[in-house]
Amino acid sequence: MNKVKQILQWYTEGVPKLKISLKAGVSRNSVKSYIRQFIAMDKSLEEILSMKDSELEQLFLYKPIKEPDPRYKELISYFPEVDKALKKKGNTLHKLWKDYLKTNPDGFKHTRFNEHYRQWSKRTNATMHIDHKAGDKMYVDYAGEKLQIIDPDSGEVIKVEVFVAILGASQLTYVEATMTQRKEDFIASCENALYYFAGAPQAIVPDNLKSAVIKSDKYEPTLNESFRDFVEHYRMVALPAGPYKPRHKALVEGAVKIIYQVIYTIIREKEFTSIEALNNAIWELLEIHNNNPLRGRPYSRRQMFEEIERSTLQPLSLYRYELKNKRIAMVSKNNYVCLGEDKHYYSVPYHYIGKKVSILYSQSNVDIYYRYEHIATHKRNRRAFLFTTVDDHLASKHKFQSDWTPEKFLERAKAIGEQTEKYITEILIRRQHPEQAYKTCQGILNYVAKVGNERLNAACHRANFYGDYSYKTILAILDKHLDSVPLEPDDDRASMPVHGNIRGNTYYA
Repeated sequence: MNKVKQILQWYTEGVPKLKISLKAGVSRNSVKSYIRQFIAMDKSLEEILSMKDSELEQLFLYKPIKEPDPRYKELISYFPEVDKALKKKGNTLHKLWKDYLKTNPDGFKHTRFNEHYRQWSKRTNATMHIDHKAGDKMYVDYAGEKLQIIDPDSGEVIKVEVFVAILGASQLTYVEATMTQRKEDFIASCENALYYFAGAPQAIVPDNLKSAVIKSDKYEPTLNESFRDFVEHYRMVALPAGPYKPRHKALVEGAVKIIYQVIYTIIREKEFTSIEALNNAIWELLEIHNNNPLRGRPYSRRQMFEEIERSTLQPLSLYRYELKNKRIAMVSKNNYVCLGEDKHYYSVPYHYIGKKVSILYSQSNVDIYYRYEHIATHKRNRRAFLFTTVDDHLASKHKFQSDWTPEKFLERAKAIGEQTEKYITEILIRRQHPEQAYKTCQGILNYVAKVGNERLNAACHRANFYGDYSYKTILAILDKHLDSVPLEPDDDRASMPVHGNIRGNTYYA
């Protein structure tokens, strides 16, 4: 659905349909179809962009399919046999058409039969010639052969991957060594290539490695979420090469072969004890390669880039991409989710209580999604067992409770009186769990609205005298009006027997 939104945005900006098709990586007919539907809806672009993905799916994708001519379906199913038969001696298209008519007397005539076959054959068997346009695509891949570094402490030989990126029009090339092909290293290498080129192309064409593509598909591969997020960060689209289709990435495979000749042969004669030293050596040789004239031409890749491609690249984002990780969590009854890596809690709107949500987090931010919908964002906090709260996420009751802190309870108690402050302090010390203490304090302090400061302070004074610290104690004193009864110095106090299994007051200090 993001692609549909982008197509409509380009259309409203006046970008031609053919260019939209190339930039988005979808057929021109699909682009026209989305635009026709958009015009028919009589909705503004702002309304479309504000809609949820699930709503857009209903508008743009779930359309009745027009049934093709049954004769045409029958003909198309026959063409693979025709294609196979034509490879045999003595068979002609005219002869095969006659065989077709024997089983389909109401079928297409000879001219239409030939025309449909040529169109089918062109779509099925044609080898695509790619005319690379400036600023259009960056092709990326890993070299099949690895380089190596030597651990200076143990002497262990460590094999490292070699990443290669090339721009389609100028063939300017970027190369670097990385420890692995994992998602983190792959995305970092792609980003380093963009900074080397000082701009971003319209599209990036990776191979079908797992760091970029979760599930290969001839028509619509499923991208790794982190890679898709990276691509969108730099306003590009991803167009993975077709599985088992080397011609789709012939340019970068050709670049790898050249790298073997101009970099590998020299690098392998030296020893390196760190990947940084290896990359410095690679980049020196890379500059020579990019500045050498192309074979049979009077200009280099660098000259070609500066003249025709640099100005066509998109400017880079103000901030470098931060890799995001994903976790699934359940929203608890207090409308918080826990990011397990930090053991920190973040609020979400209270009506998502009990729902499973996706947490996407980077080094600095935490974003929370429910299905397609972005429901919360927070600055990342790595302090364990603390809560990050947005007040608008809380129901009115929860908003009040989010302000429960020992300091605020003591501040309220002090305003009532010295004995009340002393009583609340003891409760906060004695309760094992903070929330249990907060509820008791809240219940006691709420009585000030019913009985006033003087009576509540007197009740706390009596409870302090007897050392009985609970909400029910204050309730009993106030109900029986014992707060107005003077305390006598010789009042019998309930004393605790001395016993080894009794903890005593000092246990709670």
